[in-house]
Amino acid sequence: MDSTWLVLLSLALGLAVGAGFVALLFMAAHRGERAVQVVNPTLPDGIDQVIEALESAGVVVDPSNNVVKASPGALSLGLVWNNTLVHSELVALADRVRRSGEASSADLELARGPFGEASIHLFARAARLGSRYILVVAEDHTEAHRLDDVRRDFIANISHELKTPIGAVGLLAEALAEAANEPEQVKRFANRLTTEAQRLAKITQEIIELSRLQAQDAISKRELLNVDHIVASAIDQNRVMADARKVNLVSGGDKGAEVYGDEPLLIIAVHNLITNAVHYSPDGSRVGVGIRNADGIVEIAVTDQGVGIPEDDLERVFERFFRVDQARSRHTGGTGLGLSIVKHAVQNHGGDIRVWSRPGYGSTFTIRLPEASHAATTTGSTSTKEKQ
Repeated sequence: MDSTWLVLLSLALGLAVGAGFVALLFMAAHRGERAVQVVNPTLPDGIDQVIEALESAGVVVDPSNNVVKASPGALSLGLVWNNTLVHSELVALADRVRRSGEASSADLELARGPFGEASIHLFARAARLGSRYILVVAEDHTEAHRLDDVRRDFIANISHELKTPIGAVGLLAEALAEAANEPEQVKRFANRLTTEAQRLAKITQEIIELSRLQAQDAISKRELLNVDHIVASAIDQNRVMADARKVNLVSGGDKGAEVYGDEPLLIIAVHNLITNAVHYSPDGSRVGVGIRNADGIVEIAVTDQGVGIPEDDLERVFERFFRVDQARSRHTGGTGLGLSIVKHAVQNHGGDIRVWSRPGYGSTFTIRLPEASHAATTTGSTSTKEKQ
């Protein structure tokens, strides 16, 4: 009996010890799982997929503001670096939500990335995501802000540019009325009135042209064009003015190059470059127009022997209403829109324009367009214009 009782007692003690050991193992495992969750936090179901699908910037941060998940948009805007939010403004927005428990939003102007100098404009909104996380979503409004700035500058510039000829027309009309009995004065004022009216009409026409070029459907129909014909037409349009200034217009280069596009638009672009070259060239000098066709690119270069452009102004010459020499441009009747029209016309043809200049030696403006045989056509059919 005693031996049996001892055996049973031993078994009971063994079971108790084993149960305690198992309980310790279970508690250790549970604590290990909690530790793993702290180190590798998991988001609520489906959030991963939502963040990945976001076109805008989306970031999920934990209580320490470590980035748990970021959308491709957030990475491309430079909002996240080394698993942290780059900008203190976004951190402050997340902290505000964490303290108040209420969603919050802000318009922010931030640097692009941790080392970026360019700024971006964001509309950011933050809200709680469960009890642990904060979701920050940002929409990129940089382009909208840029367009607003451009629109304001354009309105200011156009108001300034139109004020001069409109004021002149009014003054000349008054002078005409006062000089009604003086035929010579009437004739002189009438000629000046005609000049100012023509200048006003030119500004208006170029504004309309520039607005059309900035529309998405600026070129509705592309044709196969002969570049020789485009250059010859642009030179002919400037022949009278060049002869009056005794400026020799010459052309040369590769023959037979072809591009797809809008012929009147490309003639305007080359015409504007030649007009500028003649205006800024000394009497008796030469303006050359050359064509080069190589490596799938057709280049039309207009070179003058004029005053040249200072290096600091080279990046601005294609801006609306920008003039290197204000006094000379007004004397020649320039509107400051010609080169901007060239830039937009060329960009609408899938090309670009480059400028080289050296003060005192002249300038070269080069239009670069895709050669027809290398151009990728996106429309179903392209009509062919007969070669000239």
